[in-house]
Amino acid sequence: MQWQEYAEQMALLARDLLARDSVQETLDEIVASAVKLVDGCSAAGILAVRKGQAVTLAACGDIVQESDRLQGKLGEGPCFDLARRKDGERIYRIADLSQPQPAWERFAAEAHKKLGVGSMTGVLLYTDNEDFGALNLYARRPGTFSKDIATAGWLLASHAAVALSSARTIDQLEHAMETRHAIGEAMGILRERHQLSEDDAFNVLRRISQHHNVKLRDVAQRLRAEPGDPA
Repeated sequence: MQWQEYAEQMALLARDLLARDSVQETLDEIVASAVKLVDGCSAAGILAVRKGQAVTLAACGDIVQESDRLQGKLGEGPCFDLARRKDGERIYRIADLSQPQPAWERFAAEAHKKLGVGSMTGVLLYTDNEDFGALNLYARRPGTFSKDIATAGWLLASHAAVALSSARTIDQLEHAMETRHAIGEAMGILRERHQLSEDDAFNVLRRISQHHNVKLRDVAQRLRAEPGDPA
């Protein structure tokens, strides 16, 4: 691997990821870039574990979702364990899935025979504050992912985690602004229609939210869309 060229590609990727408009766009670009930039990588995906279930956050290549489903069904696999940090590891590398893998015996056998996976490597996407899941790279040919290639994946994942953290923060801020705007408009409708004070209008929305166990933002958006009696 030509490290100078790869470093230049990483710099371009970092700028590209930070320019994405949403978390999902960032996730999709990460896996597409992994296939494009990492030598021998034929597919890439990001797997997270939510309430014990494997969830595919992004995929580039047909075998990614099949592999994630298989690991979720078996309750074992390198991506699955990495995403939930079962062993505290942040990176794994399987050079040859045609050989026995004691740690993931059932998954390795099925992934090689049924999905045609020859080798895999993966890196945890994390910052100091949070984990985003595991970035997993697949190759059809055994022996594809050397230690150097695994290091290249780790470098990509490091850039990706920073971009994801930024994208999530932006999404959260935009979501908060949209929520505040929706509630403000709904309060305005109530104040105009029923001559309520600002506090009384907000209390009406809050009581409806609590009584029906519906988020305050959803109550406000429904009132804006269907401006009938909020009761």
